[in-house]
Amino acid sequence: MPVKARPWKAAARLRVQPRAPRERVAGEIGGEWKLCLTAPPVGGKANQACIDFFARGLGVPQAAVRIVAGETSRHKRIEIDGVSQDDLNRFLQERVR
Repeated sequence: MPVKARPWKAAARLRVQPRAPRERVAGEIGGEWKLCLTAPPVGGKANQACIDFFARGLGVPQAAVRIVAGETSRHKRIEIDGVSQDDLNRFLQERVR
């Protein structure tokens, strides 16, 4: 199911890999962006690292980044206020390594 774009609200589906050697976007696989994070998946640390990754990279406050589905799963859906869908897609594509 494709993510619907709204003006100044972007969304993405993620597959998060915690405890990775470094933070990076590993590419798009099956409609989800693979996000590698160094934080462990305990105590909400990986979720906070995910929020920090997007807030820092996109220059928005942490409060603008929300995990709307998948709090306890590797498969997450995020929404970001104040960023267009095109800007989010560009941000993710530019960080693929």
